[in-house]
Amino acid sequence: MTAEKKDEAPGGAEQTRQASQEATRRGFLKVGLAVGVVAVFAGIAAVTRSLISPPNPPQAQAVQPPTAPQTSTATETVTETVTVGSVSSGNQSASASQTVSSSSSSTSTSTTSTTSSPFPKVMIATLSDVSTTTPVYFNYPLEETPNILVKLGAAAPGGVGPDNDIVAFSQVCQHLGCIYGFVPTGGAPTCDTSYKAPGPEGYCCCHGAIYDLANAGAVLSGPAPRPVPQVTLEFDSSSGNIYAVGMGPPSIFGHDTGSSNVLNDLQGGTPVSG
Repeated sequence: MTAEKKDEAPGGAEQTRQASQEATRRGFLKVGLAVGVVAVFAGIAAVTRSLISPPNPPQAQAVQPPTAPQTSTATETVTETVTVGSVSSGNQSASASQTVSSSSSSTSTSTTSTTSSPFPKVMIATLSDVSTTTPVYFNYPLEETPNILVKLGAAAPGGVGPDNDIVAFSQVCQHLGCIYGFVPTGGAPTCDTSYKAPGPEGYCCCHGAIYDLANAGAVLSGPAPRPVPQVTLEFDSSSGNIYAVGMGPPSIFGHDTGSSNVLNDLQGGTPVSG
């Protein structure tokens, strides 16, 4: 009886050991299975997150709005008055005007042009004062510079009046500054009674210079080197008044002699008053 129990003991221990090993293997299998399940669920979760939101979303960058270019605009405003029409009623008249303003984006340049003469405007005679035989003497543009106004009887360069035949010239000879005299057509100078003028002339008795008053004071003969300056005249037909308003070139003798700058005629004396 005792021997049989001893033979059975080793067999029981072996079974116990095998059962223990089997339990251990089952434990490992359970753990491995659990770990695999966890890994599978973790992978599914990761894939799901990657689909919903990328793992590395691009970083948003600040965008600077473009800077508006700086512009400088000069505006020119032009005002134009246009006459639309006029309406008359009895002694009253009314005119309608339309003012148009326009703007342009260009550089505004304002230019003012004024025409003014440095020479005074002086009344020197009336139409009834002059004739083909009677000249008018006057000083212009200075009180020290004498001139002569004559009626030629035929239209001439620079002539004014109804027949454009009234002219005026400086009376200072261009040779040496003597004062010449007027000789009408067919007349003779006091210094040479044998001479008969073929036309209205200026005759200088100092050295015999003769000027053609019907041809802008051109030199006919004698030592004068240039014509006598012509006075610029203005005629008022309503009143018959004749005005001196300027001088033509060359300059009066002794005033930068021979220059084409007529402003020299205003130097060296007292200007006449208008």
